[in-house]
Amino acid sequence: MIIHIAKDRDALGEKSASVVIAEMKRLLAEKGRVVMTVATGASQFEFLKHLTADKTLDWTKVIAFHLDEYVGLPVTHPASFRNYLRERFLAKLPCPIGAFHEVNGENDPAEECGRLNALIAQYEMDICCLGIGENSHIAFNDPPADFETDKPFIVVDLNETCRQQQVNEGWFATTGDVPKQAISMSVKQMMRANMLVNSVPGERKAQAVKWTLEEAISPDYPSTIMRNHPRCHLNLDADSAALVQQEAGT
Repeated sequence: MIIHIAKDRDALGEKSASVVIAEMKRLLAEKGRVVMTVATGASQFEFLKHLTADKTLDWTKVIAFHLDEYVGLPVTHPASFRNYLRERFLAKLPCPIGAFHEVNGENDPAEECGRLNALIAQYEMDICCLGIGENSHIAFNDPPADFETDKPFIVVDLNETCRQQQVNEGWFATTGDVPKQAISMSVKQMMRANMLVNSVPGERKAQAVKWTLEEAISPDYPSTIMRNHPRCHLNLDADSAALVQQEAGT
């Protein structure tokens, strides 16, 4: 795992974007196409800002998948991840993307997983961009996460810590407003990507970062699985690295 500690959130986002852009340029030159996964949430704001600011990438040769979405949440809801990515990612690109496969939480969950699983099976995943939740989740795989399923997209239950995080970040007024289920990319599917790029800013993520680096690899701490990935970048800021700075260095 390659760990980088940036001075602040913006520098963290810039670092993550620089890693992804460099890999995308390499892949476009060598293969002529990039297949990637993009994430949402407050942790991705600065990363997406810097990623979409680059005007040299040919996005017409990019196929992107979406990590997760709440079950039953309308796209018009402020917390909708589809809406988030339309506004913060797709609308900011300098040219149309080749293909973007959204997770539609308003569809029947089983049917939507089947649709997405058939789509993603056609590709080798080059880059997976993601974050880490306060409870150590990756995508919406809350602890204890399913490390065994081979299905690329699954329906998951959201635990109380995860739902409270959504309130803390301002997406919902109360935990009662947060859906209890989501459609999420599975742990195995994320680990299939040839590169993982994590953007994990903020003091509220410090404990999760410590678990990620120090706990035994276990479904009880889902993010620990990333230590098994051969090309995993963990980009932190001073706040999220506060409990591990001495061990990780800069």
